[in-house]
Amino acid sequence: MTDVLPTVISRNPADPADVILRTPAPGAFAAVDTVERARAAQPGWLLGGAAARSAALGAIASGIEAAAGELAALAVREVGKPLAEARAEVARAAAIWRYYAQAPFGATGAVHETATGPGLLLTRRRPHGVAGLITPWNFPFAIPTWKAAPALAAGNTVVLKPAPEATACALRLAEIVRRELPEAVFTVLPGGATEGNALVSAADVVSFTGSTPVGRAVVRAATARGIPVQAEMGGLNAALVLPDADIEQAAAHIAASVAGYAGQKCTATSRVVAVGTSLDPLREALSEALRALPVGDPADPATVCGPLIHESARDRVADACRGLSVLAGGTVPERSGWYAAPTLVEKVAPGHPLLREEVFGPVASLLPADDLAHAIRITNSVPYGLVTSVHTADLNAALNGLDLLDTGMIRINAPSTGVDFHLPFGGAKHSGHGPREQGGAALEFYTSGRTYTLAPAGAAT
Repeated sequence: MTDVLPTVISRNPADPADVILRTPAPGAFAAVDTVERARAAQPGWLLGGAAARSAALGAIASGIEAAAGELAALAVREVGKPLAEARAEVARAAAIWRYYAQAPFGATGAVHETATGPGLLLTRRRPHGVAGLITPWNFPFAIPTWKAAPALAAGNTVVLKPAPEATACALRLAEIVRRELPEAVFTVLPGGATEGNALVSAADVVSFTGSTPVGRAVVRAATARGIPVQAEMGGLNAALVLPDADIEQAAAHIAASVAGYAGQKCTATSRVVAVGTSLDPLREALSEALRALPVGDPADPATVCGPLIHESARDRVADACRGLSVLAGGTVPERSGWYAAPTLVEKVAPGHPLLREEVFGPVASLLPADDLAHAIRITNSVPYGLVTSVHTADLNAALNGLDLLDTGMIRINAPSTGVDFHLPFGGAKHSGHGPREQGGAALEFYTSGRTYTLAPAGAAT
């Protein structure tokens, strides 16, 4: 009698009756076999040369651009991403592939003089082998891209285990990618925890993005094997608004960061710290901005806040706000799909879960601070440290406070959301582990450094 494998099921969060995909999860043994096939393909991919890798990545970028409309529509349907954001994500994915298409021609090391005598000392970076990538559902094209593209550019092969909720997007991306690559150089591994655990147990380098509990488990497993690992995890991000800020602009930026894509971004704003006299005008402006944001069908180009990914995610937002003083939102719209209104609450007790745990929904707490130093203490009081936005007209005040903020990224007079893919991305404390992602940092992570000593034959030692 054979065991029946679990089934991966992906549904449309705006219309849960719409099932996008059903596919069997392959299981742990098949996952390990996938890694072994990728390992066998890796030397050929590396030895094919920089020009071949560069051309392949450039062709992938072109393939994504050619399918942009289809890919955006699939992201809308499978993960409920508003159409405007879905289009922007697909464009960013193409740009990332094109950015890393130049990387194979970059220097991989340096030449140094020996301390004494003839010869040379060389440093060189080489690929690890098989990169195991575990990615979330909220950026179904961009996050797999910003992990896979630098890994491939450096000469690794890739096995991607996407979140079950984004399996159709990952498989469609794989169709475009695999057209330009040799067999087994890029493989998608559908499934859940079983397949993810097997991938971590077999790959040569692991990159993870997702929840903090799962990320910490991935880090423990990879570290026990002695392989390189990076994990980008949760956030409880703050927006600091100083009294001299442009309140209307700050409110617009913060509202977009709270409610864009229903707050389902690790960089979303979930705490708004109003400094001194900014509290009253910000309370009014931000409440009004949140109430004005379009909530509805993600396929509508005007929609900013679409559905939550699951019914349980919607219920978690409602539970988090229960019993609090609600300034805006706090309701569940009467419509099909898993929606929640963008919500702002205040008078939240210091020990409340909203101030300690990531909700991953369109809800934020408004908190008063006496001055900038107090605001920084509030910002740093949580276990997470991904990104902080600071809104002020006084650049000197912002610069004086920047180094005291215990977060990996700081954005001045800009939303907390948004990523510059050519610069390092990552957080501190429970938000991140290991080297940064994106930009040149990614190329370093997916390679290991080696030092070579070249001495002439017959030279004295």
